Amino acid sequence: MNREVRSTPRFSSLKNGLKVLKMFVDAPLLAYSGAELMKVTGLSSGTLYPILFRFEEYGLLQSKWEKGKAQALGRPRRRLYSVTAPGLSVARYALSELGVPGLLRLALARSR
Repeated sequence: MNREVRSTPRFSSLKNGLKVLKMFVDAPLLAYSGAELMKVTGLSSGTLYPILFRFEEYGLLQSKWEKGKAQALGRPRRRLYSVTAPGLSVARYALSELGVPGLLRLALARSR
């Protein structure tokens, strides 16, 4: 891949979106807070939250507020994001098309 493609904002946005999707494919039953996603993906809040909002708008993710009161939790409640069934299918397909380890094998097994 040449340097020009790697440095374009569009490529960077795509790469960051795939990082987020991979988190949900690796553990589809878990819900993640933005802080957890930032820590694991290494993305800043200014990069991560637009991705989360966009994916939620497209129906790939859903979110809900953490249960409990802020006082009882000792901190503000967190917004928790989880993958939807269609989102999981789209994510698995997109990542397998790119040859992400483990997912290509899973996609092939499901197509048989």
